[in-house]
Amino acid sequence: RTGRPHHRLAYASGVVFAVAAAAYVVTGAPVASDIPSHEGRTVTGGFRILDTYFALLAGLVIYTASHIAEIVRGSIQSVPRGQTEAASALALSPGQRLRHVVLPQALRVAIPPTGNQYLNLTKNSSLAVAIGYAEVTRVVSIAIGNGNPAPQMIAVLMGIYLTLSLGIAAVTNLLNRRFQLRTR
Repeated sequence: RTGRPHHRLAYASGVVFAVAAAAYVVTGAPVASDIPSHEGRTVTGGFRILDTYFALLAGLVIYTASHIAEIVRGSIQSVPRGQTEAASALALSPGQRLRHVVLPQALRVAIPPTGNQYLNLTKNSSLAVAIGYAEVTRVVSIAIGNGNPAPQMIAVLMGIYLTLSLGIAAVTNLLNRRFQLRTR
């Protein structure tokens, strides 16, 4: 309104950094870095990641990222060309055209399929059982194998997935309602 540029991103970044630094100090510096060292035939120290977790992470990231990239591409292309031409006629820069004209309209198109893709990601994580990662489905199957009653354990598993799915669907519906066009 005043014509001066805003500094919201700088202020928000400063607040996030300050809160993270305060949490790090208050919790007693729980994260420390050390350099891996080679002792005989083993390596000690450093950052370790389980092979099964990395395989799961890489597979789900590549699969889901490709679908979300296609959703974003399709939603940007769904904006009529006349909108971009009108923004060019107003002498908006390419960045301003994208930020103020194209992306707000593309966001309305992208929200429902993106929400569905996050639901798919949640359900696809149960495939971690195939690679031996201790995911919630595997934990339930181990509990059943240890003599716990199967119907109750399956009900708990279904409740967990239902809660996750309904939570993601609720957030998607809220965003969809927030960004939908208002009509008379």
